[in-house]
Amino acid sequence: MTSLIVDKRDHIGGNCYDYLDSHGIRCSKYGAHLFHTQYERVWEYVKQFSEWVPFDHRVRGLVPDKDGTKRLVPIPPTQATVNELFSENIDSEEKMQAWYDAQRIKPPTGEPQNGEEAALSRVGPLLYDRVFKHYTKKQWDKYPEELDASVLLRLPCRTTTDDRYFGDPWQALPLRGYTRIFENMLLNDPNVAIRLNVDFFDAREKGLLPKYKLLVYTGQIDTYYAAMGMPKLEYRSLRFEEEYVEEPEGGFFQEAMVVNHPWHDVPFTRIVEYKHMPIQPTAVRDGKVKGTLIAREYSSADVEPYYPVPNPSNRALYERYAELAAKEEGVAFVGRLASYKYFNMDQAILNALEMFDNLKETGKLEPKRSFGPGDGPK
Repeated sequence: MTSLIVDKRDHIGGNCYDYLDSHGIRCSKYGAHLFHTQYERVWEYVKQFSEWVPFDHRVRGLVPDKDGTKRLVPIPPTQATVNELFSENIDSEEKMQAWYDAQRIKPPTGEPQNGEEAALSRVGPLLYDRVFKHYTKKQWDKYPEELDASVLLRLPCRTTTDDRYFGDPWQALPLRGYTRIFENMLLNDPNVAIRLNVDFFDAREKGLLPKYKLLVYTGQIDTYYAAMGMPKLEYRSLRFEEEYVEEPEGGFFQEAMVVNHPWHDVPFTRIVEYKHMPIQPTAVRDGKVKGTLIAREYSSADVEPYYPVPNPSNRALYERYAELAAKEEGVAFVGRLASYKYFNMDQAILNALEMFDNLKETGKLEPKRSFGPGDGPK
């Protein structure tokens, strides 16, 4: 098959696009991406297009303790987090489990009806207030009680000392960045053509596209049906405030690549320092670049859509769009925006691979497996 990729941006790679800034630091235009997966098929697939560097991602959070003093602690919470914030002395998984059990609050109806009830049933009020409540408000512009229970039922409850952010067996970063993956995938294939700076809908209306048998659509599903006059789905986005710090002490601005700021006293959700990534060019890794680039992330509703907002009204509206999509001949709706689901990178890849499997085997465009919001294949 031949393929034509149409992208309204001026580059390939979508939100994974990264580049070297003027100081030679590899950074991400749309926020940091950490590849991790439990799916061997996905891992074997991406290895075709890049060398990979093992990377166990660790996140720290600047969180107030019981006296209000901010401490840098592991996120998601571990034994060390609880000990630091609440002056506990937990030194075993059994003690950590007992602490959770004593903290948890059962939902009044037995099953959590919203995000707050879900969070309290998972981690209890202390961690909920310090780590999750205000971060959720900043991220979604909604307090947990305004969101589906499913959003906070995913809160990790670690009883171990493992402070890695992910537990998947394959965790790595592409040696030469994510953009190189797409260059290797697309630019050397004579069956693939690319048009950048082209709006698909505008080009289609003006008759500027070639005839095609199949459209693989990865944009917002409500944009595809904008002419229907239906309400728009709700999305959250990110705004990045970058700052180059000249010669910070020790060469770094902060202790970890990502430091979350879950408390309500600052408007941003986290700070990312790209220099910590092991896939930086040699000059950066060798310390020849003295400065560092940081990016403060602010949740927003006004920029590029990143995250579907999971609540009952959006879910009901999406089902109306999904009914239209199911009847659409010759169009495959693939990925996070088209599916209105919070896919991780590996889930988005698996979604596309399985869509292809089904198309090849049955001629139908439905994925083989269903994905819930934020979870993997069932």
